[in-house]
Amino acid sequence: MSRWRVLLVHQNFPGQFRHLAPFLAAAGHEVVALGDAANLGTQQRTLPYRLVGYRSRAQQPSAAHHYLHSFETAVRRGQDVARACMALRRGGFEPDLVVGHPAWGELLFVRDVFPRARLVPYFEYFYRAHGGDVGFDPEFPPQLDTLFKLRIRNSAQLHALSECDAGISPTAWQRSTYPAREQPLIRVIHEGVDTVRLAPDDAAVFRLPDGRVLDRTTPVVTFASRDLEPYRGFHVFMRALPELQRRLPRAQFVIVGSDGVSYGTPPPAPHRNWREQLLAEVGAGLDATRTHLVGRLGYADFVRLLQLSRLHVYLSYPFVLSWSMLEAMACGAPVLGSATAPVRELIDDGVDGLLFDFFDREQLLAQAERAFATDLTALRQAARTKIVERFSFERNSAPAYLRLFDALLADAAPASAHSPAPAGAASVAQAMTHPAEDFP
Repeated sequence: MSRWRVLLVHQNFPGQFRHLAPFLAAAGHEVVALGDAANLGTQQRTLPYRLVGYRSRAQQPSAAHHYLHSFETAVRRGQDVARACMALRRGGFEPDLVVGHPAWGELLFVRDVFPRARLVPYFEYFYRAHGGDVGFDPEFPPQLDTLFKLRIRNSAQLHALSECDAGISPTAWQRSTYPAREQPLIRVIHEGVDTVRLAPDDAAVFRLPDGRVLDRTTPVVTFASRDLEPYRGFHVFMRALPELQRRLPRAQFVIVGSDGVSYGTPPPAPHRNWREQLLAEVGAGLDATRTHLVGRLGYADFVRLLQLSRLHVYLSYPFVLSWSMLEAMACGAPVLGSATAPVRELIDDGVDGLLFDFFDREQLLAQAERAFATDLTALRQAARTKIVERFSFERNSAPAYLRLFDALLADAAPASAHSPAPAGAASVAQAMTHPAEDFP
């Protein structure tokens, strides 16, 4: 295998490339990771690859139509990335392969700076008016204005689709959200799970904020989301929680997540976040001694919590599938998941997990009771086996990445070897001699 020069681009690096970047570096490839400098400050600097931060400019007031505000932001971010790429090129780095997340506009102009590189965007989710997240929950009906705005929200990804040599989607359902004529360009390659670190551990313990220690002798029900919000079913879970506590009188309930909004909209005033709103709605019916909202956890603590979980409840709109569900399965935590499309792709009901209708509270409660009344050893083992056999980074993702990259680069001399430039490359090279400020 030849040595490649690889540029990985993600505004919140490492993002979906947390396993890929060190793997490629360990294999002897020259890897440069490019992310928003504001998001890289806390990362360790003893990395096997070069980490470069680009400077993103402050949001500018805009008189453009409000549909265009997000795309205008994407264009500015694309320019910021282009400036950083120009600096890399002037320093002698010209990649053979660029892999990046296109949704925020970072890849808009990379092809112009590196015309000989193979471009592989990570296509995570394509917004659409029907069959996805928008309009799924009748509690939050979309406005016509929202549906129109979605078309413009996909603009940066449409540019990536027009320029890419190939694409990556983590699951088959997420790929299916893209236009049918574009889907043959996109390979299904999940970013992978570390199934060595994420494994069952009967000795795992977790310390609650009040000092109490949980272990596998105490039945624990877990719920986790980066932010506690309706997209991940927080409202459904919380409204079921008082009755869930009544039916599972010995269980402790640990809820992981922050108070921000990753997806969707904030709650109406006067509540500042969805946690406040749901506690105001159902809090009087909760047993506070068994309800633990622990905020966002460090990863090691989160893994220990999954390892001792008696039941992990996971809900999602038809949207991007969370890592946490696969991590729970890898740790042997039985998953009770909403029977929405991204979850059904991973879980066979009664075989390697349990499913319930997202909006059917009684079914959620009945399945939770079933889980506590049943020996789930076989189900736990089947769930872990599925993750090991289909989603292990070492076993599945890494070979799939290499097959794709090998195929893309096999018919082209590497850019670093000064292969013949494609049409237009000369004008691009000439433009590189001008200051980056030439494009405001």
